[in-house]
Amino acid sequence: MPAASLFPLKPSDSSPPWPSLKTYRGNSLSRVVLPVGGIGTGTVGFSGIGGWCDWEIMNVPAKGYTPASPGRLTRPVPSVLLRYRESGGKPQVRLLEGPIPLNAYEGAEGSTFPNAGLPRFAKSTFSTAYPFAEVNLRDKACPLLVRLQCYNPFLPGDIANSSWPVAFYRCIVENPTRQNVECSVAFSLPNFIGADGGECRVHPHSGAFVPVGFAGNRNRFFQTKEISGLLMSSEGVNPSHQAWGTMSLTTPSRSGISHRESWAPLGWSDALLEFHDDLLRDGSLRNHAASHDAPMASLCLKRSIPPGQSVEFPFLLAWHFPNRLGWAPHREEGDLRIGNHYTTSFRDARHVAGKFWPRAGHLESATRTFVETFLASDLPAPFKEAALFNLSTLRSQTCFRAADGRFYAWEGIFDRKGSCFGSCNHVWNYEQAMGPLFPELAQSMHRTAFLEAMDRRGMMPFRITLNQSGKPFPYGAADGQTGHIVRVFREWASGGDTMFFRDLWPRVRRALEFCWIRGGWDADRDGVMEGCQHNTMDVEYYGPNPQMQTWYLAALKAGELMATHAGDLKFARACADLHTRGRRWMEGHLFNGEYYEHHILRPGTIARGLCVQMDGSPHSTGVPDLQLGPGCLIDQLVGEWAARLSGLGRIIAPEQARQTLRSILHYNHRKAAGDHFNHTRTYATGSEPALVMATYPRGRRPARPFPYFNEVMTGFEYVVAGHLLLEGMTREATTCVRHIRARYDGAKRNPYNEAECGHHYGRALASWGLVSAWSGFLYHAPDQSLTLSRPGRGFWAAHGNWGSYTLKKTRHGATLSLQVVSGQLRIQTVGTPIGHWQGRPRTLSPSTPSRFQLAPRPAVS
Repeated sequence: MPAASLFPLKPSDSSPPWPSLKTYRGNSLSRVVLPVGGIGTGTVGFSGIGGWCDWEIMNVPAKGYTPASPGRLTRPVPSVLLRYRESGGKPQVRLLEGPIPLNAYEGAEGSTFPNAGLPRFAKSTFSTAYPFAEVNLRDKACPLLVRLQCYNPFLPGDIANSSWPVAFYRCIVENPTRQNVECSVAFSLPNFIGADGGECRVHPHSGAFVPVGFAGNRNRFFQTKEISGLLMSSEGVNPSHQAWGTMSLTTPSRSGISHRESWAPLGWSDALLEFHDDLLRDGSLRNHAASHDAPMASLCLKRSIPPGQSVEFPFLLAWHFPNRLGWAPHREEGDLRIGNHYTTSFRDARHVAGKFWPRAGHLESATRTFVETFLASDLPAPFKEAALFNLSTLRSQTCFRAADGRFYAWEGIFDRKGSCFGSCNHVWNYEQAMGPLFPELAQSMHRTAFLEAMDRRGMMPFRITLNQSGKPFPYGAADGQTGHIVRVFREWASGGDTMFFRDLWPRVRRALEFCWIRGGWDADRDGVMEGCQHNTMDVEYYGPNPQMQTWYLAALKAGELMATHAGDLKFARACADLHTRGRRWMEGHLFNGEYYEHHILRPGTIARGLCVQMDGSPHSTGVPDLQLGPGCLIDQLVGEWAARLSGLGRIIAPEQARQTLRSILHYNHRKAAGDHFNHTRTYATGSEPALVMATYPRGRRPARPFPYFNEVMTGFEYVVAGHLLLEGMTREATTCVRHIRARYDGAKRNPYNEAECGHHYGRALASWGLVSAWSGFLYHAPDQSLTLSRPGRGFWAAHGNWGSYTLKKTRHGATLSLQVVSGQLRIQTVGTPIGHWQGRPRTLSPSTPSRFQLAPRPAVS
């Protein structure tokens, strides 16, 4: 962004409102927190009222953490203050935030809400379409209109420019009065390097409780030709500590700037008093040298706003913390240092800012193009919201990239630690976003799992250790392993990467063969999983069940197609034979007329060699606990859903699939979750509608079913919704997704944080599958074929390439206008329900829309 944008602009020339999908106001602002940061960099939270919270930039989760500089009563915390004065009037100072949530008024010494005692705006709204957020502030006592904009670049197909360790913040102040208004905006932030939101200690001088780690932190003002700002560093924190690094607060201007490297060293809460009085005096700051271990850094911009005009005040918060550890606190890798990939591109946070600002305008424009293209589609609003907002999980502490570029992920994160280490494959099998938007991340996960973690037998640990030279995780999961095979097919088919296929195919074959070993999941090679099957319910199922069986059938289909491509026709025939026999058996034996059941087998009655538990220990011969049994499971068709979204086609009978979906809707739906007995975790309650995990409409419920059978989890609900779309049951799918997003309404829960076993849970990325399930968009790169199932205007993404399309029926067939916004597609055939096209290969790139005239399909007799 050029420095000139800081000067007064006419309202029509100022930054227009950002694209918006949803607006939150009133009580619905209380739980809204937008995670702002790059992929693999950590985030800081931008709240619904315009404040800052959840500072998770130092390599660990830190939900609820707001850093503070030492103080006795009111400890200075991050703030952005507006100082203004009308001609001839008295100056005023107001916090650039909306009203405090009602549940934050009470405390032992009054409200503990950050900056609770500062004048703030009486009204605020939060408009958003991820990754953009815009807060509008209004107050009768203030003559100015204020917009706060916050975002981080997000460019599908461009992982580098989606991984900036920054939070961009712009304050736009409009003067609707008839006289000049003198205006300053001061951004203040404590230098909390060394403190990651964990344990606290008593400060030796002030007596305040402060996070462990502050030691010799210093702030230094700097100016270059392009930017001005403060670099925050530490002389006392151990350079090997995970909370050691640098931060910077900058702006692209050299004029009208004042700053502080520290606030005044005063007792009680008088440091804030002195700062307020200094800003109030003339709208500029007098500098103070550092006075303690966590000095406040303040950067202030001052401008005059003529009547009817507006001014932009842009800031950039950047960070650089290179010392990421392994899967801490897990004992075998708690001290393993893996680093951060983003820090390998920059020297420190000042370097980050210096590189970002010259690109700021382009990055904002490109991100805006992506969001506007997505929003312009015919996809219903609840689907847009679910798909778009859950992409924020990729920026959370759930996901990270080691210094060598490898991508890893927890299942989710707890308030102060990661949840369930190891890029767990039976959780991440559900995500549908990385392959289409960031294939580099998806392929990294596959390469690590197949080429490094797999053992010589073909067993894939369902959790990945970071130190591959050490002891590997010794357990496999039936759904995790077979689902991972389906995911590899998806990445190869959509991208056509020859090297990726060549490297992984031998390991994919071995992973399938592992299913058939002595003691394996299908040791008798009949196409049916009877063995001891560890799975995503964190238990072992005994006997055939629809959840594992559909994953297995999908994996066999993927194996057949990949073996055929590799010229391994004998293996392809073996996979096809097992798939056919397994499908027939499932349809004939597990389907009860309404849905598929689990046939529990006692370990002692399973064929010899099939009773190996996850950890290799023997079982008793009695009826096992923690089974699904004859229940109606929400996830019983997961393999069918994944197969169709991956381009494998149907793997079970269509009429049985549709009937099963109807049964799930009938038996598992709860009009009010609060009327439903749930003895475990509560993700839906009160009057909230939801789909529960399992029910037993025909009785015979096991005394102890699998642990989560009474719970509600959004990732599984999205699988059902996506499958409903694939079957043409649009109304039912829309209702299902609307119910999910109503639970994340900003009042009860954060709309950017769908939880399961932790915040920002990976399984919720199944929501991106709604995009392709709605349109039916499938691109098969090896054949250069494209299919679409829904006429209208849509958004598409394939292997990092993306754009829009318009499909219209005509008197002589149909027309397809395909726009590539980023990347390219090479197309030789197009298939839709209303027409088809085949011709010489055409390479589409981001120039002009490509138009295809589709011939009508012949009538089916």
